[in-house]
Amino acid sequence: MSDRITVSIDNGVADVRLNRPDKRNALDREMFDALVDTSASLAADSSLRCVVLSGEGASFCAGLDFGSFQGMADSGPRESSNDGTDGVTDAGEGRITHHGQQAVYGWTELPVPVIAAVKGHALGGGIQLALGADIRIVAPGTKMSVLEIRWGLVPDMTGTQALVNLVGLDVAKELTFTGRMVEAEEAVDIGLATFLDDDPHARAMAMAHEIASKSPHAVRAAKRLFNEAPKVSVAEGFAMERAEIGKLIGSPNQVESIKAFFDKRDPEFTDPGNA
Repeated sequence: MSDRITVSIDNGVADVRLNRPDKRNALDREMFDALVDTSASLAADSSLRCVVLSGEGASFCAGLDFGSFQGMADSGPRESSNDGTDGVTDAGEGRITHHGQQAVYGWTELPVPVIAAVKGHALGGGIQLALGADIRIVAPGTKMSVLEIRWGLVPDMTGTQALVNLVGLDVAKELTFTGRMVEAEEAVDIGLATFLDDDPHARAMAMAHEIASKSPHAVRAAKRLFNEAPKVSVAEGFAMERAEIGKLIGSPNQVESIKAFFDKRDPEFTDPGNA
């Protein structure tokens, strides 16, 4: 695993940290690779129950490494490869994403919930990474921005899709057209963030362990349903609900949920890969 990201797992909860604090966890090619590889590795872990995604040091992620912007200015058209992000916008084989998009979408499609603990800055690619999580907890003083317009760019790491779903079309356009800074309190008010907390990492870890105590089959099914909800018709969504509940009712973990509740004890669940 790259030293750009650290991972520790305890009782099914993965504590994932971007590990480039001297650069405010800015995105270079190595960080893109590490994000893609780490999400893929975690997706293969059937014992995983929840993920907390954060950044070491003062910031969550300040966006694309500043040197890459200088490289873009010096290199001319994008087919040149002097900006330090070679291959990031290349289409992924067998995927609907390019490499940069997969660095975010890998967390969205991870089968378990992902909670982003955000402090300092979440700018450009950094805010898009935060939006790839299911829940965002931000610290007071955090600044968030869809900053690409400053560099003559558009958000292309799944940000346009996520923004519309979270804040609505008009607000998504305003944030993208202006690139303005959004303070933590406003981020919660408009839906960019879920909660405000003085210690977002501690709250995220507590929430993750609470989620990890629930039936992993039910939690994964719920994430699948919510991820698909914006993409399908109402009828298709209802059909998906019926299919998921049909698989859950009477299953070992569903029965264990009920027994543990009435026995007033902690449930003992079977991991999805071992059911």
